[in-house]
Amino acid sequence: MSSRAALRLRTLQGHLGSPEGRGMESVSSPLTTHVLDTVSGLPAQGLCLRLSRLEDHGQQWTELRKSYTNPDGRCPGLLPPGQVKTGTYKLSFDTEGYWKERGQESFYPYVEVVFTITNETHKFHVPLLLSPWSYTTYRGS
Repeated sequence: MSSRAALRLRTLQGHLGSPEGRGMESVSSPLTTHVLDTVSGLPAQGLCLRLSRLEDHGQQWTELRKSYTNPDGRCPGLLPPGQVKTGTYKLSFDTEGYWKERGQESFYPYVEVVFTITNETHKFHVPLLLSPWSYTTYRGS
């Protein structure tokens, strides 16, 4: 099987919920994200993102992780098990950098998705559908 065909198969498996298509995300990270570029219809590979948690003292954001989306638009191991605490979190996506890399002007320089975790035992999935002029997010499963 060609590497291109293998990538398409892994992408399809991930969308269909096959464990083989989800890599280590499904096993090790209780927090996942998946970014899709709605202009190309493909996963947004190489998009820089930062995960932060709001700390009680002084209402300051503490950065927990900086990472980049993989070829499937996902970020495996975003928040390792045991590091989940109840509280408010923020995923910041560098959308301006992503679109500049593609020679595309964009309206939103970054997208911040702020959410609250109230149960440390649940899994949380934050999908982002992205274009240079709009974005959509929701709590996924």
